[in-house]
Amino acid sequence: MARTRQPANVVGKEIQKRRYQLGLTQEEFAAKCQVHGLNISRGTVSQIEAQLRCVKDMELSTLASVLGVSTDSLYPASLRKSKRKRQK
Repeated sequence: MARTRQPANVVGKEIQKRRYQLGLTQEEFAAKCQVHGLNISRGTVSQIEAQLRCVKDMELSTLASVLGVSTDSLYPASLRKSKRKRQK
């Protein structure tokens, strides 16, 4: 029986989508993150987007800031909906 690997994060695909919308390469995005104080390489961006690397909460905050979005908007829509239901 094959083991299914769980993603290391749930925000990677949305980060990639937002980066594409801004027309940034992984290298350019990593450089912008570095300017904002997050020491991240192109390879690390690739691992985050492929959901192979965990994203720390402080990293998520910087990633969202560089992308010009809220941290909540980086979560998949299905998780945002369930979060809203719990808050009511």
